[in-house]
Amino acid sequence: MVVRTAEQAGEQAAGKTVRPIIGLVAGEASGDLLGAHLITALKARRPDLKFTGIAGPRMIAAGCVALFPMEKLAVRGYVEVLKHYREIVSIRRRLKQHFLSIPPAVFIGIDAPDFNLDLELALKSATIPAIHYVSPSIWAWRGERIHKIKQAVDRVLTLFPFENALYEKAGIPASYVGHPLADMLYDYSSRETVRARLSLPQDRHVVALLPGSRVSELQSMAQLFADSARNIAAVVPGVKFVVPLINRETRELFERAMARTGGIDVLILNGQSHDAIAASDVALVASGTATLETALLQRPMVITYLMPRLSWWMMNPRRYQPYVGLPNILAGEFVVPEFLQDAATPENLARAIVELLTDEPHRERIRHRFSSMLDELRQNTSQKAADAVMPYLTQRAP
Repeated sequence: MVVRTAEQAGEQAAGKTVRPIIGLVAGEASGDLLGAHLITALKARRPDLKFTGIAGPRMIAAGCVALFPMEKLAVRGYVEVLKHYREIVSIRRRLKQHFLSIPPAVFIGIDAPDFNLDLELALKSATIPAIHYVSPSIWAWRGERIHKIKQAVDRVLTLFPFENALYEKAGIPASYVGHPLADMLYDYSSRETVRARLSLPQDRHVVALLPGSRVSELQSMAQLFADSARNIAAVVPGVKFVVPLINRETRELFERAMARTGGIDVLILNGQSHDAIAASDVALVASGTATLETALLQRPMVITYLMPRLSWWMMNPRRYQPYVGLPNILAGEFVVPEFLQDAATPENLARAIVELLTDEPHRERIRHRFSSMLDELRQNTSQKAADAVMPYLTQRAP
């Protein structure tokens, strides 16, 4: 039995199409960006749509009602998830009950597969269409998840062109929509313009440091990045560093790390990660969406990552590919170097950054590869995603 709100029941009694609710769940900043763009594109076509679920600040600003804060799901690594397991399961249970009592026309889980797939399975079993936006990285690890995906969703919206073949082979409807960052960053301001805006010198080397957006990431990597910057500055005269940090907690963690290192010329920005990257000659980047942003802004980079040792011990053997950075995965080779876990030392990172700074022809080859990547991923993503969602909104209430 499907339960409707009084407003929905009134619309049905009057013979009207029920005003659709779209359920959404985003688990971190990259999903929040995707969700906000999709909401905007859908509202342009259907201003009557309502959106509700788990949302970050961008989705909320676009018009989504957040039933739970997105930060509750922004947990990385097996060990860390286990610490918050009861709370996360409780949130999913309450969210399922909400959507079963007030059923959306369609539910869209944005990334966060460990949370969303179980929710999608329950909703699809109750005849609520489920779309998963962003393919889980079944091509990198845990490929067996494709069987659960087939049970749980009606369609997958993929960001990368090679993913659709995997779903077609498994008999799962999929739509390649490209990546919204490629649309956003296609015509970004030049290095000279951004440096002028940030009051950075035009005649010095600038290195962007992107140690992550989560407090847990800064706890693991702030000192690594600070010490790497010290080593770079020791051999590159006049080098400037620019660091985008999204909140007070992450800024304080990085500032404490820099204080322990001492004497490094660092410009800390409030967010503005794209400006930080665009102003740079090269970037040191924690593995994640920031590596794709750096590639789409066509800046050479060094990729690194640290996580709690137990989480690494559990996750690393399950990888299918030798690389973890999205630019290398998309290229199918090591276009830029990666230093993970035990290899992530200040000495290794500084050496790799200095090699890029002193080899202009190599930097140009990397920029050329990234330019091709930008063209391939630029697909007017929000409109293509909206195209895929719209057929689920045309059915009349039963």
